[in-house]
Amino acid sequence: PPPPAVERGAATPGLWYEKAAPGDRRLGKVVTIAKSKKFRDNHGKVLLEGHRLIKDALEAGAVPQTLFFSTVGHLKLLPEAQIKRASLVKVKFEDIKTWSDLVTPQGLLGIFSKPDPAKMSYPAAQLTNSLPLLLICDNIRDPGNLGTILRSAAGAGCEKVLLTKGCVDPWEPKVLRAGMGAHFRVPIIANLDWESIPTNLPAGTQVCVADNDPDAAAGTTSAPRGAGSAPDSPKAPVKSSPKAAPEHEGEEGAAGIPELAAQQYYEDWAQTPVAVVIGGETHGLSPAALRLAASTGGRRLVIPVVPGVDSLNSAIAAGIVLFEGKRQLLWRHKQEDDRQKLP
Repeated sequence: PPPPAVERGAATPGLWYEKAAPGDRRLGKVVTIAKSKKFRDNHGKVLLEGHRLIKDALEAGAVPQTLFFSTVGHLKLLPEAQIKRASLVKVKFEDIKTWSDLVTPQGLLGIFSKPDPAKMSYPAAQLTNSLPLLLICDNIRDPGNLGTILRSAAGAGCEKVLLTKGCVDPWEPKVLRAGMGAHFRVPIIANLDWESIPTNLPAGTQVCVADNDPDAAAGTTSAPRGAGSAPDSPKAPVKSSPKAAPEHEGEEGAAGIPELAAQQYYEDWAQTPVAVVIGGETHGLSPAALRLAASTGGRRLVIPVVPGVDSLNSAIAAGIVLFEGKRQLLWRHKQEDDRQKLP
């Protein structure tokens, strides 16, 4: 909790705030702790910074606990009914500049209860344009990449984003900055093990994996590396799973990794509903991702690159595949509408 205020003030007749002493180290410690994953996990709270992100969070139903601001004008730009529930603390801009991770701090920070996707009110435009397209992030560990991927998922109209346990925490400040508000536009289910992924997918979902293995385009059956992976990433041996692949897929490949049919990413693959797996930057697609794809009759979606180019950035690969999936789903929807209009 913030320390006792040195005085009180009113931003509006019904909106009161406390003014903290300049350079109060206790406040700085509160903000520093709030940036840590341990704080997020143990206390169920997250730190948000900047007017746009905080406004998006409030409009989506996120619950503010404490707001730190440098000028009363910041409060007047936020929905009063929502921020009334929080402790409002006015501090010097120099203090926020010290606490901030931004190059150009805006003078507004907030500690919020960690949002629950089941209780969020996502923007109407986002819900209206949502598609039966889901994204599964497999060991995405770079904060900037994950934030950019989430932004692409929101832009493509993904129904949901699932993050495996190997992914970076989506509420890490760098992920939030790169996400540009995507956290409050699309449901994000984090820290999932592969056994629980299917229960978070709609019934009948086909799972495909993004790949940029040059051998795949030639029709070979080598184990996929995964878009965004290093070319020679070591693969640990994987034990064969009895439910790893459907009967029509045949036997598993080397080291128990299922062999998936490969096709170019721009060919027809986006059935309804569909999920796409994007592999991590270092090790690419995990064997568990390949087994899940095989069990649903999924495919390897090959993004062809010029020979000699090792791999695509994970965030770039996600953008390419998600927006192609969106194009295909919208085209299929249009075809169905046209058929219904026929006499």
